[in-house]
Amino acid sequence: MDGTALAARIREDVARDVVELGHVGLATVLVGDDPASHVYIAAKHKAATAAGFQARDHRIPASATQQEVLALIAELNGDDAVDGILVQLPLPSHMDETAVTYALAPSKDVDGLHPLNAGNLYLGTPLHVPATPWGCLELLSAHGIDPKGKEAVVLGRSELVGRPAAMLLLQAHATVTICHSRTVDLAEQVRRAEILVAAVGVPGIVKPDWVKPGAAVLDVGLTRTERGIEGDVDPRVGEVAGHLTPMPGGTGPMTIAMLLRSAIKAARYRRGLLAFPGA
Repeated sequence: MDGTALAARIREDVARDVVELGHVGLATVLVGDDPASHVYIAAKHKAATAAGFQARDHRIPASATQQEVLALIAELNGDDAVDGILVQLPLPSHMDETAVTYALAPSKDVDGLHPLNAGNLYLGTPLHVPATPWGCLELLSAHGIDPKGKEAVVLGRSELVGRPAAMLLLQAHATVTICHSRTVDLAEQVRRAEILVAAVGVPGIVKPDWVKPGAAVLDVGLTRTERGIEGDVDPRVGEVAGHLTPMPGGTGPMTIAMLLRSAIKAARYRRGLLAFPGA
């Protein structure tokens, strides 16, 4: 399942949407010096600019106080030129990520982490959802894989990937099992999956003998090792699976593309072209 090609088509659609809307503003906020976060933010900013967004890149030193970060978010919430806001996680250890997430205006929270957005996802009426699991569902759809009636297993229970992926699959009428570090007989649970989302950040944890022949496998885990970038799925799984996202080039490009699509939704909402459930 080639995420690079599909993401390119989505970015083309987004660029046309920007022309139609006239202006889409996306603000990214990065706090601290985490090397991976710098790479992610740079990629998101580059993609947003290429699509025609008015992209603002806010960099804050790790020495900043939480109040300084909250003050910036309050400023961006009230800025009419900003349609969407993304705060790159993780934050430095002295900051409360929950407090920062709660401070975002829900309609501008393009990562879908504010409790109003998370609650609407639970109810099946979201405006914004986390980009990575949304991208996973788009990949399945693009390859003609309908989750309806299928056994789906989500390996990982994070708020950013595992839990929202499970909710999206459930809404697509899959039978969903969430597995995690306390799951008993993990390999046996995974073997039942016709659709597998692997998102735990443990390189190569999913072995070929864990995978049901013909299954659709979405590798979300990404770890930088001395051997390079590795996913949660052993590449040999491709000999067993019916569909497998490459690493890199699978779910990663889709994350950025879906983030841009979420910013388009935010811009449409702010222009009265889209409803926001529960607002």
